[in-house]
Amino acid sequence: MTTLPIVAGVDGSESALDAVRWAAREAMTHGTSLRLVHACDVPFGYPGGYVGHRQLRDALAEQGRESLAQAEKVAGEAVPGLRVDAVTHMGGAVPTLVEESATAAQLVLGTRGLGGFTGLLVGSTAVELASRSHCPLVVVRGMVSTTTGPVVVGVDGTPASEAAIEHAFAAASAYGTGLVAVHTWSDLLVETAFAGGAAALDFSPLAQTAAAELGERLAGRREEYPDVEVTRHVERERSSVALLRHAENARLVVVGTRGRGGFRGLLLGSTSQHLLYHAPCPVAVVRTRDVGP
Repeated sequence: MTTLPIVAGVDGSESALDAVRWAAREAMTHGTSLRLVHACDVPFGYPGGYVGHRQLRDALAEQGRESLAQAEKVAGEAVPGLRVDAVTHMGGAVPTLVEESATAAQLVLGTRGLGGFTGLLVGSTAVELASRSHCPLVVVRGMVSTTTGPVVVGVDGTPASEAAIEHAFAAASAYGTGLVAVHTWSDLLVETAFAGGAAALDFSPLAQTAAAELGERLAGRREEYPDVEVTRHVERERSSVALLRHAENARLVVVGTRGRGGFRGLLLGSTSQHLLYHAPCPVAVVRTRDVGP
């Protein structure tokens, strides 16, 4: 049980309110509090004119207080009696949330936003936040009311996925649900070279190696989390395709920020884009500390 709060970014959008509802239930599940954060700042290069900087800052701050009040109401309706505190920061969204993440169990956001969080999950801003956050980043999307599905975790067969695996096991244990561990492999170079004849090739050695890598990464977790039933899937296809398929009935899908093999460049390439924009459930991105080349 964590004593650190769940932090949710608030900006007045419906997407952010969905994230607040999810974060409130998450705080209840882990027996902790919910912290609502709103960031507002005068846009860089604002010329002034009819409205001065002070007036604009005051207006933005008031807008933030209104957004936080609405979010507090939503959180209270989702989980009556939950401990909730709310704060407004004058500053950019990314540095504000990075600072908040240093004392948070999880950082929770919606898929699109307004005000200080506009475009938060588009392009380099999302990558920057995920690479700098001190705690897992959860992007709430899809059917957030789903509470019966398993937790799905992407495992790339290297030490880089350890943080994601740990988070996934802990989440499955807290939810009282199962864990689906997905490892993909695909020798695209060989398959492309042999074109139509690829089906006749013997890929069993690669499949066996992939299965061994998955088992190695999961070893020891069963002893630590005996209550979590684990289902393993080793599949010959692209990681984004496999994860999205297994996420269809999932409560949460978990990935790391670094990876090799089937998950190379996970947060910078097509896999992350597919998950952030197409996953039918919340996505947890767990930053991996430097673990070597």
